Amino acid sequence: MTEIHFAGLGTLINVAGIIVGGLIGLAGGRFLTATTRRTLNDACALAVIFLGADGALKNFDAMLIIASLIGGGIVGAIIDIDEKFERLGVWLRTRSGNDGDSKFVNAFVTASLTVCVGAMAVIGAINDRLLNDATVLIAKSALDAIIILVMTAGLGKGCIFSCVSVGIFQGTLTLLAGLIEPLMTDAALMNLSTVGNVLIFGVGVNLLLPEKKISVANLLPALIVACLWR
Repeated sequence: MTEIHFAGLGTLINVAGIIVGGLIGLAGGRFLTATTRRTLNDACALAVIFLGADGALKNFDAMLIIASLIGGGIVGAIIDIDEKFERLGVWLRTRSGNDGDSKFVNAFVTASLTVCVGAMAVIGAINDRLLNDATVLIAKSALDAIIILVMTAGLGKGCIFSCVSVGIFQGTLTLLAGLIEPLMTDAALMNLSTVGNVLIFGVGVNLLLPEKKISVANLLPALIVACLWR
């Protein structure tokens, strides 16, 4: 039997995994009390914080982290990626008929950053295009489905729409794979993983302490600085 594969297959599977996980979480979340949802949110926050911390500390490099966050943060603040993420969330909320959901935008932004930031997204998208290998993204799909299931139960349906962010981000990387691939040396991937996990830690802090929000979206250019760091 001939194996079917095309560029972008892994991302489509990832998008589908997020939708399925989110719908299951949404269905289950309707039966949860407000206290249970808050507890789930705290559980997600702690899990994300420690996942990020564990990944960042494996190859900790203080100068890499400082240079990437400051350099990337300046670029991100000038572009104001955070504001653009929120505008996309507002647009999706309106287009999906969820204007009455006050948590939609925060849920969308938080979930999007959680599933988009990381080396698996980058290397998976490149492998999908150049090696006809969607294995990394298929594995990521399973992880994302579980993450979004729990986040949707706690934060609401906005998390499901993180599939749009994943589709755009990983789809773009797949299209540009030929240009990006030479930059993705072992050292670049290690740096990307380290800084990406620091950003994931920031997402967890935002979940736990929303009143002290870290502008994680504005720090996304730090990933580019990390890849170029030598």
